[in-house]
Amino acid sequence: MADVEPLLALHYDLAKVGGLQPVAAPPYDVIDAAQRAELLGQSPYNVVEIDLPQDGGDPYAHAADVLRSWTNDGIVVRDDAPALWALAQDYTGPDGRRRTRHGVFARVRVEDYGPGRIRPHERTHPGPKEDRLRLTRATKANLSPIFSLFDDPENAAWKTVEPFTAGEPWGVVSDDEQTTHKLWRVDDPAAIEAYKAVLATTELLIADGHHRYETARVYQQENPAATHVLMCLVALQDEGLTVFPTHRLATNADMDALNAAFERDWTTEPRDTLSIGLYTGDGEQTLYLKDWAIADAALEGKPEPYRRLDTAVLEKLILMDALGLTEDDISHLHGLDYARTPEQARAKVDAGEAQAAFLMNASPVERVRDVAVAGENMPPKSTYFFPKVLTGMVFNPLED
Repeated sequence: MADVEPLLALHYDLAKVGGLQPVAAPPYDVIDAAQRAELLGQSPYNVVEIDLPQDGGDPYAHAADVLRSWTNDGIVVRDDAPALWALAQDYTGPDGRRRTRHGVFARVRVEDYGPGRIRPHERTHPGPKEDRLRLTRATKANLSPIFSLFDDPENAAWKTVEPFTAGEPWGVVSDDEQTTHKLWRVDDPAAIEAYKAVLATTELLIADGHHRYETARVYQQENPAATHVLMCLVALQDEGLTVFPTHRLATNADMDALNAAFERDWTTEPRDTLSIGLYTGDGEQTLYLKDWAIADAALEGKPEPYRRLDTAVLEKLILMDALGLTEDDISHLHGLDYARTPEQARAKVDAGEAQAAFLMNASPVERVRDVAVAGENMPPKSTYFFPKVLTGMVFNPLED
């Protein structure tokens, strides 16, 4: 079961940096060069300077030097008592609905994947894991959190910390997607023990941050004292938990092979199967799998929840069988690209950057869990949990 502990956190001295607003940032893997420069323009202490380091020599050594300098100068300080950090994220989703998602920052014991402990839900790429491992080795800290889910039908975990969110937050930041993130420090011993007791009976499902967790596993093997990793924990039943799709783009497609596959396995007539949107230079249409037997045959040996995933069926029937992509091609984006919104996907086709866009449906949270429980990992970027958990709110030091 999950071993959850409060953080003896590193965090910014908000009085010295002007609050969280100028120093927090989105996760490193969604920041491009222009946004990185913009964030550093807000403050030289913005977390991208250490979480997404750029240096002509060794960027990882640079990150370690900067973090050490910030610590020596009191820009970043270490708490003298452990605490949980309660998070509320007020946001409008891509569907236009207003919601609030609740979570808690804590330390979680690093364990091998398995039933009753921690489960992944997506396959990972090798490149980001090496990058995050080198950064962790240099800084000896978790700079960005892993976003994980747990089963809590009675909302018992959040209720243990909710009373402490009635006052003014410790910090507040609004991001460029109009999400307001509010953070409270909870150091009450009884609340901490009650929260730990709820989580002690659950297993965790990683929603976002698989690379960071696998990095933590390697780092723990190298450094046995680094037993816990920074996570933001959210209940599967939280009223603000939403998941949206990530759309696929074929960037080097044989259109004859693609059309032949569509004619063989798909139809524009509505069926009680799965559907995908297809956008090409000829326009947009909705395609329905002709029969579930097609998916069952293509994904023979896979558990039933996996065979009902539109991303898994598309990957096998279209990307691999029709377009000839290998798992290595998919991992390294050879012939494949992604888009967060249908508008972005269509724009790439219109600009000639892709021949076809596959517009996917959101996978319900319950299906994500069912696939993980069945022991399978979903194809990369099968889910888009919104909003993201920001980096820079709290850090987890891995050495005294």
